[in-house]
Amino acid sequence: MESSQNLISTILRNPKTITSTYLAKQFHAQILKIKGTFHSDNSIVLSIYSNLNHLHDSLRVFDSLQSPPALAWKSIIRCYTFHGLSVQSIASFNEMRALGINPDKHVFPSALKACVLLKDLRLGESVHGCIIRLGLDFDLYTGNALMNMYSKFQGLGKSCKNDLSAKKMLDRFTEKRGNAKRQSYLFRCVGSNGEIVPGELEGKGTMQFFVSNVEREADGSLILNHNHSCKSENNYEGQFFGINYHVKGDVDVDFLSHAKQSNVVMAGMDTVKIDSVRKVFKMMPIKDLVSWNTVIVGHAQNGMYEEALTMVREMGNANFKPDTFTLSSILPIFAEHADIIKGKEIHSYAIRHGFDADVFIGSSLIDMYAKCTQVEYSLHVFNLLPKRDAISWNSIIAGCVQNGHFDQGLCFFRQMLKEKVKPMPVSFSSIIPTCAHLTTLSLGKQLHGYIIRIGFDDNKFIASALVDMYAKCGNVKMAKHIFDKIETHDIVSYTAIIMGCALHGHALDAVSLFEKMLADGVEPTFVSFVAVLTACCHAGLVNEAWKYFNCMAWDFGIAPGLEHYAAVADLLGRVGKLEEAYDFISGMKAPPPTGSVWSTLLAACRVHKHVELAEKVVEKLLIIDPENMGAYILMSNIYSAAHRWKDAAKLRIQMRTKGMKKTPACSWIEVRNSVHCFMAGDESHPDYDKINQALNVLLEQMEKDGYAADTDQVLHDVEEDQKRFLLHTHSERLAIAYGIISTPAGTTIRVIKNIRVCVDCHTAIKFIAKIVGREIIVRDNSRFHHFRNGDCSCGDFW
Repeated sequence: MESSQNLISTILRNPKTITSTYLAKQFHAQILKIKGTFHSDNSIVLSIYSNLNHLHDSLRVFDSLQSPPALAWKSIIRCYTFHGLSVQSIASFNEMRALGINPDKHVFPSALKACVLLKDLRLGESVHGCIIRLGLDFDLYTGNALMNMYSKFQGLGKSCKNDLSAKKMLDRFTEKRGNAKRQSYLFRCVGSNGEIVPGELEGKGTMQFFVSNVEREADGSLILNHNHSCKSENNYEGQFFGINYHVKGDVDVDFLSHAKQSNVVMAGMDTVKIDSVRKVFKMMPIKDLVSWNTVIVGHAQNGMYEEALTMVREMGNANFKPDTFTLSSILPIFAEHADIIKGKEIHSYAIRHGFDADVFIGSSLIDMYAKCTQVEYSLHVFNLLPKRDAISWNSIIAGCVQNGHFDQGLCFFRQMLKEKVKPMPVSFSSIIPTCAHLTTLSLGKQLHGYIIRIGFDDNKFIASALVDMYAKCGNVKMAKHIFDKIETHDIVSYTAIIMGCALHGHALDAVSLFEKMLADGVEPTFVSFVAVLTACCHAGLVNEAWKYFNCMAWDFGIAPGLEHYAAVADLLGRVGKLEEAYDFISGMKAPPPTGSVWSTLLAACRVHKHVELAEKVVEKLLIIDPENMGAYILMSNIYSAAHRWKDAAKLRIQMRTKGMKKTPACSWIEVRNSVHCFMAGDESHPDYDKINQALNVLLEQMEKDGYAADTDQVLHDVEEDQKRFLLHTHSERLAIAYGIISTPAGTTIRVIKNIRVCVDCHTAIKFIAKIVGREIIVRDNSRFHHFRNGDCSCGDFW
């Protein structure tokens, strides 16, 4: 018995010796056995449970305390915050103060973290005011927590609205503790008399305060009784969320003495200035490495890169050496600015100090080199890491994908799974785009199935990536299905589905979704305007396109970029308004027109056979971009279509002189998880004889149904029979014929082509789709074409 008491005494003097749940419960049992249920040492038992983050056990012990001391309140507040129960944490903080127990430096870091989780800046400032009044603003750990809070609020910016489920905030926090039942409510109240605290608020004041000891009168209204040193002689009455209330006695108020608040209840939070972080940092008499890292990260996270780097230099002058956290915080700065020289300097510093083996530094270096388009360095860093975690794997996968190394990214993803590293949501956000770029629908479906099996299908970022993948792989129906299942649509998911509809010819759906996005209060971005203008372009919606183009700057302050100008110019060219398109492009000042913008008009001149304007356009284009091979090819084709064979030959000679080679037309089709590639006139495929036979049978039936080859599409000076043969063996027809003979009847055929589908092939595929009774989806370099029952989704407008 005596030895047990000695052991208990030893543990009570140093509770941190207990590091496991089993030991904690054994110690608790001994306390109950020897000293009884209501012994004061239970507060130390509570702190042990809290340190182990056992909320249920902590609450059970806390409820057994008749008059919880400061240690007990600190423990329960910390435990609530750790588990994300921020309302309960702040309510306990308020109740602790209402009982006359002043929080110490160990309580405020948890309370400040709870304010961040609640996204309530005003509440955080109130806690800061309490810290100042208690003279704890010079404490090192409290100062670090304050800086962390303000930097997090700055990062949240305008998205951090103070509407965080107001009803949830107002939900009653009720706990039975012993025989007493305490209730706490969180309110923002508008006083009928604005003079809440004389001299500190002007006009009709809105204040936030916490209420305890709630009574309910016969009429159902609440009586909110308060005790606090901040006096007010007034009683306040009103209605809040349908609850009648009046306040009796002294009002419990926490706010900075200089603060003036709006009279709008639950108003949106203003953006916090990083000055708050700097002021707290500057006033701290003692600073440690955490202090420096917090202020550096605060600047870095808010785009103040020069200031962050300045603080790193000041940190060195104060005899603090950057650690792994410092380095991993500033490396993204060089990634953002693609400053590989400074990035390499940090890499050298990390090697000299032995930090290069750290997975966080390694991941940051991989990311930095990848964003500087130096993937080979990213691979080198990754291969040298002695230990790889999920973050380093995600970094190398994302780095490969972002730089167009899609196959390599897939290989790393497979290798990560083989090494039993569990993918994170960001892993799928990185790898799913590879399926979209490689248009491997079968692989995308496999990834989708895996995502569902591990329960990530509810993640809105993954869902948005899946919407984009399915749309780009030709299955817009599935893309819409996934979009409809997303609980809350954000700008990413809206942009993905709008662009998907645009590429598949569902222009009216795209415009409707864009309008719904605006109605939902989701503010459009640069990319979302590209999506809706693309939809207008592919459907000839001129008036709608002008409306959206003009409202970008007028209504949303977004300056049109090259992509927007190109979309409008392309649209004007497609509908035959070539002169208007020419004037539109010529009038571009900021940004000035590029070769790609002029190329859209040159392509339109080819479609509409406007040779004279094409010559003016190509002259402008080659001044800007003399090595633009597309300009030579398009102009050569325009001359050939006009039977100006000599002019076309001159351009081809110039191309050969410059060493330019035309990219051959290619088409791909995926059959039984294998991708088959075809080129025009290609006879190398093992099943070419079967393919050719199928094409001949189809051609015979097509001609019976009224098909006649449009030989004007053959831009070679050869005989008519040769022209018909050349059309007959275009790459997309070979791919489609192979799909027909290699898949069961009724199967959708999906073909990808690297250049635009010609007019004759477009006509021929409509006939083929009707003859074989299948849907044929062809994706060219402009859009998707869905051929079904003799029609195409583009309405012959592409």
